[in-house]
Amino acid sequence: MQKTKSALWEFLQGLGKTFMLPVALLAFCGIMLGIGSSLSSEAVTENLTFLQGEGFHLVFTWMASTGLVAFKFLPVMFAIAIPLGLAREDKGVAAFSGFVGYAAMNLAVNFYLTAKGVDLEDEKAIAHYGIADVIGIQSIDTGLLGAVAVGIVVSILHQRFRAQRMPDALAFFGGLRFVPIISTLALSLLGLLIPLVWPTFNGWITDLGRAIGHAGVFGPFFFGMGEVLLRPIGLHHILVAMFRFTDVGGSGAVCGDHVSGALNLFYAQLNCANPPGDSVTSATHFLSQGKMAVYLGGLPGAALAMYHCANRKMRPEIKALLISGVVACVVGGITEPLEFLFLFIAPWLYLIHAVLVGLGFLTAAVLGVFIGNTDGNVIDWLVFGVLQGTTTKWYLIPVIAAVWFAGYYFLFRWAITRFDLKTPGRDEPAPEEEEEEEAAAAAESPRELIAGKYDAVGILEAIGGAGNIRTLDNCITRLRMTVEDAGQVDETRLKKLGAVGVITLDAHNVQVIIGPQVQSVKDAIASLVRVG
Repeated sequence: MQKTKSALWEFLQGLGKTFMLPVALLAFCGIMLGIGSSLSSEAVTENLTFLQGEGFHLVFTWMASTGLVAFKFLPVMFAIAIPLGLAREDKGVAAFSGFVGYAAMNLAVNFYLTAKGVDLEDEKAIAHYGIADVIGIQSIDTGLLGAVAVGIVVSILHQRFRAQRMPDALAFFGGLRFVPIISTLALSLLGLLIPLVWPTFNGWITDLGRAIGHAGVFGPFFFGMGEVLLRPIGLHHILVAMFRFTDVGGSGAVCGDHVSGALNLFYAQLNCANPPGDSVTSATHFLSQGKMAVYLGGLPGAALAMYHCANRKMRPEIKALLISGVVACVVGGITEPLEFLFLFIAPWLYLIHAVLVGLGFLTAAVLGVFIGNTDGNVIDWLVFGVLQGTTTKWYLIPVIAAVWFAGYYFLFRWAITRFDLKTPGRDEPAPEEEEEEEAAAAAESPRELIAGKYDAVGILEAIGGAGNIRTLDNCITRLRMTVEDAGQVDETRLKKLGAVGVITLDAHNVQVIIGPQVQSVKDAIASLVRVG
């Protein structure tokens, strides 16, 4: 039972991590689309006449067109990224098989509908089955859920058959070449089942989306709070993806096309000249404007409170840590470097923080802020708020952020002093001998094993050495590992080496929160242990 639970944790952690590759591209493409669509729109060019020049118009329309790549091909990107991320070896073959499997599934759906005599142009049939153009194939648009199913199936097949041996006469089709072959066959069979089950399954999802929609502003409240509560165990990516890319986050018509998912609706509206409808505005309540109260105001206020509550001798030591955390939050929309400074010290304070994030979503929804996108940082505010005009009500965000800044500052300052919370800088300065030992250890490490400010050799030793690591990967801010024995992980030393925190999910699944530089740390450690 314990082994099954551990394997499930490892799978869910890995699945959530695989979402990051397409989501990162999506965030970048969203900025491209936002800048291009706003600066080429008539509303902006009428006020800024120099933008009416043909050169400017071509550049900005090109940016908007390029930004559509992630939106148009989002499901197939997930179908490729999931097996790519879950595979431990021969990742290229896994990714290739993901595309092949996704195409095979949709061709099989098309075959079924055609063989059954379904008129693919009939409006009733389109509405019943959800027929749409999927990578050039008239198929059923299963969106993110279909892509995730393909990715999981292909990753399982890849793990099972990547070393498949065939009889001599068929040896050419064995090994890695067998993976896309078996993926084609398996996903073709799955494609034949989709028309039988999808209308019912999609109906359940639609009903769930309507129920959330009827919750009004409390839907975004519980979404924002839930995302924060799931973040420590790394499962928030799955919740977020459901709202962004499926009917759970809303659905509606944009410029004549049916679109599902809060983020999909928002991006479709950016490329549409018509004013946003109710389905679009209500869906964007689940997007980044709800985060801005905390990301641009609240957490920076908490950081200032931690600084003021630190021992005066320690303030110079923690200033860089807090400033880097604030920059990551305000500019990058990455909150873990600040959140994990108090998560383990005062979980109840983190719970209050989650409620305040939910209230940020609720407040933005009540006031009708319409900014959208994914990150909740200052870039989103400028590109999707300020540049889009006053209809977004971007001018309310600084006011809301100022209120949250003051609220977080006084709340955290009171909590830290009242309960003597050991936030950074509250401990006594480390003895000089320990500091000299740490400096000497870092000096002994080869230069190429220093990932920025992080000592890869020291971190590996604190994890328990190469022999303690089964698998090693990372997401945006944390190392994700399965280890032989979580008890060998030295949390105290990891924090001295620059880690923000350590999460032990069970006896084998451990996460080390590093921050935005986690990729370079993971690569340096992987070069030592030759895993992941």
